[in-house]
Amino acid sequence: MNCSIFGKQTNQYNMDVAIPFESLSVSEDWTFKNVKSTEQWTHGYHRYPAKFLPNIVKKIIEDYTKEGDVVADLFAGCGTTLVESKIHGRKSVGVDINPVAQLIARVKTQPIDPKELDRVFKDLVNSLEFYDEKNYHNIEKHDRIDYWFFPENKYRIAYLYDLISGLPESQKIKDFFLVALSHILKNCSRWLQTSTKPQIDPDKVPVSVFFAFKKQVKTMIRKNSDFFKELKKLQYSNVESQIFLQDARKTEIEDSSISTVITSPPYVTSYEYADLHQLTGYWFDYVSNLLEFRKNFIGTFYSYGTELKTESKTAQDLIDQLKNIHLRTAKEVANYFNDMKMVADEMYRILKNDGYAFIVIGNTTFKNVKILSAEIFSELLELSGFEVHDVIKRSIPHKLIPTIRDKTTGKFTTVANKNSKKVYPEEYIIIARK
Repeated sequence: MNCSIFGKQTNQYNMDVAIPFESLSVSEDWTFKNVKSTEQWTHGYHRYPAKFLPNIVKKIIEDYTKEGDVVADLFAGCGTTLVESKIHGRKSVGVDINPVAQLIARVKTQPIDPKELDRVFKDLVNSLEFYDEKNYHNIEKHDRIDYWFFPENKYRIAYLYDLISGLPESQKIKDFFLVALSHILKNCSRWLQTSTKPQIDPDKVPVSVFFAFKKQVKTMIRKNSDFFKELKKLQYSNVESQIFLQDARKTEIEDSSISTVITSPPYVTSYEYADLHQLTGYWFDYVSNLLEFRKNFIGTFYSYGTELKTESKTAQDLIDQLKNIHLRTAKEVANYFNDMKMVADEMYRILKNDGYAFIVIGNTTFKNVKILSAEIFSELLELSGFEVHDVIKRSIPHKLIPTIRDKTTGKFTTVANKNSKKVYPEEYIIIARK
């Protein structure tokens, strides 16, 4: 069975024959080998775990959307979908529960006149000459700041934060420099540089704050200039792009207002985004209680409930296996897929009739149990009223996500661990129509 979407022919998945997604052949058209599109435009402003590959979004927009369409991403993260939508002249809206993500996405989609940025940056650099450490010896910030930062860098970060916050310019310009400051926090802290997990490196010599800040701003200014000029040339500078601090399970997006959803949900039993962005959260006063902050996120064991029932038959079989191995994990997985059902319902609500959802998601293994996230999400979409038209399998050679787990513990590890194995070698693009 071939599915035709806006005239595009696809052959990846026969919806009339139930076969495991893993049996599908890899589509070379969607693999993007040797392509590092995360550095184009403003995509490289800020490090972000499991970053959505811009080329996937670019290809979806170019192949399956048209002028006048409105694109939405309910897990907007650092704004990849929104940036690609804007550079393609598509109005877009994104939501994310993480205020750090919202800040990054907002800055990445709002280019600034390069001359104005250059002027403000020169003023900031000149102001660094007036730094006096003793003025910050009594600074009051979250206790965890002292855990992550040596005093010398702590004082300099506080000075920079005050400088940026006190700028007489617009919030848009302030946010640009705050993103630069946010990006360097890991480099300037005791956080193990090679790890996405929060852990101290006892041997690390943190980077000098002022040096790192100036270097990052210069990089961002160059990227901003390219984005600004290209949008102006294409006459897309005023194309609307909005990012809201909202929950993907219940957004404020209007009913039937979206043409296309393009998103990549968080992986089950995967990242603790609240933990990974805690440095910015503490410095920018987004977080006061990390435990409470964690509970807002989907796909976290901090928010698991007690329900072990789910609407998906495949998910239920999985949960029944897990509960005999590790009850807490079973509850976490059940909670995750119940949340994902709410997200599927939300996607259906906001899409126009005949609108399409493109969901990029991968399978994994945990506690030696195969978690068929893609298959399960397809079931959830159908339960919400969608017709799943196609499933495309792609390899992920450049996706910024750890691909190694310990076979016994299920925790992320490295290839040096003899008990390790790859868990995200491929992922799937589910194409569903309302």
